Amino acid sequence: MYSIPERTEEKRLMITVKEALNHILGSISPVGLEHVNILSALGRVIGEDIHASRNIPPRANSAMDGYALKSEDTIGAGPEDPVILKIIEDIPAGYIPQKTVSCGEASRIMTGAPIPDGADAVVMEEETKFNDTDVRIYSKIAAGQNVRYAGEDVCEGELIISRGIPIRPAEVGMLAALGRSFVKVYRKPLVAIIATGDELVDIDNAASPGKIVSSNSYSLAAQVIECGGIPLQLGIARDNIDDLTEKFREALHADVIVSSAGVSAGNYDFVKDVMEAIGINIAFWRIAERPGRPMAFGSKEGKPVFGLPGNPVSSMITFEEYVRPAILKMTGHQNVFRRKITARITEDITTKKGIRYFLRGCITKQGQEFTVRTTGEQGSGILKSMVFANAIIVIPEDVDFVKAGSDVAVQLIDNSLDFRKDPEYLGD
Repeated sequence: MYSIPERTEEKRLMITVKEALNHILGSISPVGLEHVNILSALGRVIGEDIHASRNIPPRANSAMDGYALKSEDTIGAGPEDPVILKIIEDIPAGYIPQKTVSCGEASRIMTGAPIPDGADAVVMEEETKFNDTDVRIYSKIAAGQNVRYAGEDVCEGELIISRGIPIRPAEVGMLAALGRSFVKVYRKPLVAIIATGDELVDIDNAASPGKIVSSNSYSLAAQVIECGGIPLQLGIARDNIDDLTEKFREALHADVIVSSAGVSAGNYDFVKDVMEAIGINIAFWRIAERPGRPMAFGSKEGKPVFGLPGNPVSSMITFEEYVRPAILKMTGHQNVFRRKITARITEDITTKKGIRYFLRGCITKQGQEFTVRTTGEQGSGILKSMVFANAIIVIPEDVDFVKAGSDVAVQLIDNSLDFRKDPEYLGD
């Protein structure tokens, strides 16, 4: 059983998770567009409508290796009484037919090759017998059989890919088929990352006594990359006004600013003061949630600024819940939230009303049912609770106890469920 310890929450100045999200996303606009090659566009959101500039296929072609003929010539054909047609031409894929098919004639044709004039059907090679000069057809075939008509896939002028759609391999293939080697997509925002704290050192100085590695610099950078941004790591700012001011002024060159630590009410928490001093308008700095209550959000000239908590889990969770949706919206995405499903929890959970809890969980599928458990100790400094998690268990504000076996809402934070063994191929 996991139980949240009782604490007195100062509700003055606190807003709800919903209010925070509404404010953040309501202030975010997509960034500009850029031209990129179609492989670089994979996973990004297209910024233009794509209309077909041509028919695909451009003309009728064969769906099979076989023989192009007039369907009327096969009337009466049967296993004991085949129709014999004269072969007038071989048509490999990529070649243009030179002869017109007349009654009593056929052209040998490969898959994808254009249908010759006069023919209206293709009989599969497996259903015939062929010698050097003629072919035997053993059954009647219908007009249009095994023929792919001009424009059957795409008609010239048709809207094929709409602006705002994430580009998948299928869209890349279609763009190539339409002769589009470059396409407009929403550009990736540059996200400045500032870690704050006198106690922090970078990885190479991990053994320094009394110091801790600035892991937030790296987890946040990885989260930025994962949701389509470009991280700009500005290093560690010390807990003094001058150093913080220098780092934040440098960060103003980016599209988004994300800092970690220094946003609470301690004697050395100067981040909010610095943000206000350089002209960042702070909208709020406390949210009724756990972990991550002290989180500042503001903006300057439309540039979003996030002051995240310093504890590793709080930093990652607040990024997941607020910064990630903002970056996705900036990059043109319309669906900015993680997939949420219902799962049966395997343990009792005690929380406190008035606060939304984001617990790290491990979700599994048993038959047709999802079950979820917490990943152990849920303290905001226990980074391994994130390492062992593939989901976030969301306990709403109006709940203070969840009994084992109850249904809970769960956000999926990775694709681990998609890579479970497939019983059809690997056995149950």
